[in-house]
Amino acid sequence: MLFFLSLIWGSSFILIKKALISFEPLQVGTARIAISFIAFIPLLITQWSSIPRNKWLPLIVVGFCGSALPAILYAIGQTHIPSGIAGVLNSMTPIFTLLLALVIFKQKFRNKQILGIVLGFSGTVVLFFIKEDGNEVFAYFYAFLIILATIFYGISANTVKTYLTDLKPLVISVVSFSIIGPLALCYLLTTDFIQTIGSHPQGIQSFSALIVLSLIGTFAANILFFKLIQITDAVFSTSVSFLIPFVALFWGFIDGEPLGLFHVLALVLILGGIFLIRKKEKR
Repeated sequence: MLFFLSLIWGSSFILIKKALISFEPLQVGTARIAISFIAFIPLLITQWSSIPRNKWLPLIVVGFCGSALPAILYAIGQTHIPSGIAGVLNSMTPIFTLLLALVIFKQKFRNKQILGIVLGFSGTVVLFFIKEDGNEVFAYFYAFLIILATIFYGISANTVKTYLTDLKPLVISVVSFSIIGPLALCYLLTTDFIQTIGSHPQGIQSFSALIVLSLIGTFAANILFFKLIQITDAVFSTSVSFLIPFVALFWGFIDGEPLGLFHVLALVLILGGIFLIRKKEKR
């Protein structure tokens, strides 16, 4: 299940890239949310009665920081960042999750955790110094957008850990999409999204990528991830962070994206940082 989940999430970056061929970044981000929301509606109906009223504020934070904002930021970022590199940057999520917990909730730093954070950020710095085609400098601004998305993921994870531990993971996911889904759908219907599907030469292919991204990469992956947590533990399930960038780099390489020594070095540094953090947490 862990391997299958890594294939799903690792492939999401190439699917975003294909969706961007026909649609604008905001359309890609909001369509991903809207389609997932529609798929979650049956579950929302069955879970509605189990939603505590005093949990709405943290659920709103999770909805926007855990799904809405990252979906849009990744779509914008990947207009200038290769899908494989986006997958590598995504692996900064557990590092920011820990860093935010240490800073906001004043947890004590441990030596291995500090080293893990330093290694992770070192890997990101390496990526920023890579030049493509010998001339074009790395797109810093768009890389920062993807990094910002991982920070939002960290905020969401800490919110769940602090305020929503008494709710079932499926309920959290269903409710968060019910909050952001209608907003995304309303925006999408004000654009030329539907017309583009039929008018753009690759509209159908891009829409197909969006469908797969939404129904498999978001809807089904969330349910699978929650099931994985239930039958194993949180430490094991979050080790998917080690596998996702390899899948993303593989699809990027197959699609003609450059892959060099510095990309591999950055990946090793980031994953080394995650390893030190997870190893300490496991103890």
